Amino acid sequence: MTLKKDLKTPIDINWCPGCGNFGIWKAFSDAAVEKGWDNTNTVLAAGIGCHGHIVNFIKLTSFEGLHGRAIPLACGIKMANSRLNVFVFTGDGDCLAEGGNHFINGARRNHDITIILHDNAIYGLTTGQASPRSPKNKKTKSTPDGNHDEPIDPLRLALSAGATFLGRVYAGQPKELKEMMIAANEHKGFSVVQILQPCVTFDKLYTHQYFRENIYQLGNDYDFTSREAAFAKTFEWGEKKIPVGIFYKVDEPTNESQISQIQQKPLIKLPLKRNLSKLLAKYK
Repeated sequence: MTLKKDLKTPIDINWCPGCGNFGIWKAFSDAAVEKGWDNTNTVLAAGIGCHGHIVNFIKLTSFEGLHGRAIPLACGIKMANSRLNVFVFTGDGDCLAEGGNHFINGARRNHDITIILHDNAIYGLTTGQASPRSPKNKKTKSTPDGNHDEPIDPLRLALSAGATFLGRVYAGQPKELKEMMIAANEHKGFSVVQILQPCVTFDKLYTHQYFRENIYQLGNDYDFTSREAAFAKTFEWGEKKIPVGIFYKVDEPTNESQISQIQQKPLIKLPLKRNLSKLLAKYK
């Protein structure tokens, strides 16, 4: 049984007051308590960015990778011990710029990991440069004349690459976010949770007020098993038309379920067939 006090670390949370990351931290902590995620069954991997600090504020086994490299780290962890809950905390810059290749191939292989994508549409840690999610024509420190690039839609990209669970939530709805994180983790396959996470310091467009006024919940009549319907929904964005909820969910073989060596038991349970003592002795 996991208690809130079990997750507490001695580090004071130092995100900017009002940052959307607080909602993500609360939602994940609540999910961990509800589902019993602890150091025996759960591992976190994070990239570089404001999002990455979350591993300092939740007392679970964690690894912080190089910029954009959290996903391959998580894939390796899952293949070594397929019984673990493996979460990737990543930002829109970390995941879609430096880490774009890993994001695509993780989805293509349908690795059984959960991507928690902190999407504030800007590089917050380095004080406000344009990211792959920044809207076209947006003026930032790195695009003073306006951003010339079209923003990447992470759900559309993941869908086209082969992800089998896609969800979107606003960070100001911790209850819905908690439920989405649980659903994504319980799904067997590459799960992406895009979190609309305002950067209150460096972005005055995608604010808490903006999302509160413009998101709407996908209804019960929406078919989340339809790839075509999910693809169409990813094109909805703007005033009063930003959908949130589960966009897509289907069952397909995971990468780990197709590797014969780990189908019956985790890799860590298999005996070593080589004596590595002589090799290791060379590096003493």
